[in-house]
Amino acid sequence: MKDEKDEKAQKDTRTSAPASAPKSEQTRTLILETALRLFMERGYDKTTMRAIAKEAGVSVGNAYYYFSSKEHLVQGFYDRIAAEHRAAIRPVLDREVRLEARLAGVLTGWLDIAEPYHEFAAQFFKNAADPDSPLSPFSPESEPTREAAVSVHREVLAGSRTKVPAELAATLPEVLWLAQMGLVLFWVYDRSEGSERSRTLALRGARLAARSVALSRFRVLRPLLREVHELLADFLPGMARTAASRAGKP
Repeated sequence: MKDEKDEKAQKDTRTSAPASAPKSEQTRTLILETALRLFMERGYDKTTMRAIAKEAGVSVGNAYYYFSSKEHLVQGFYDRIAAEHRAAIRPVLDREVRLEARLAGVLTGWLDIAEPYHEFAAQFFKNAADPDSPLSPFSPESEPTREAAVSVHREVLAGSRTKVPAELAATLPEVLWLAQMGLVLFWVYDRSEGSERSRTLALRGARLAARSVALSRFRVLRPLLREVHELLADFLPGMARTAASRAGKP
């Protein structure tokens, strides 16, 4: 069974750039796909940039030209997952207006896209868990990916028939993204068949979040939501930097 999973995962990382893509994009895609395959076969820590270049049939200098480090290769992987996720959830966001359905589609859609990489996700996480690592979702290097993910939740809320109070419009997308990060952490360690427990968590979490947003129309609850966001911004470095930049602080 494990061999079948490994074979499937390897096939899933070999989605080549279109033949019509520029030569540079084809080379970049080749290096990224080769790296992902070697990460699965040998492990992240044991895979060197030299080995990736050799396997891809390019010079080491060429590999470093496209990706300055292994961490940047993983950032490239994150970007790919994010792009595939946005494409996969487009039909849900275009069709659904119920907030619970939109949230559930976004969360389960991410699980669908990420599932082929489940076997080696923990290898990435032990590096991402280091607050000084560029792979941390709260690092400066991860800000573009983080902002893109938060923007998905902005669209989730904007297209819903559940109205969000104006004073919470900037807060809720980041809170929902953090909830998604909690789901990702659970998924990394989830060993249930087909990550079924993660899917159940996604659906129940979407229901709870939708109800909480609906309740936010009651003014008495809005300070609580703002306090949650401020707490997270104060103690999570990436969010603190983003909040400061939005406020125009140095």
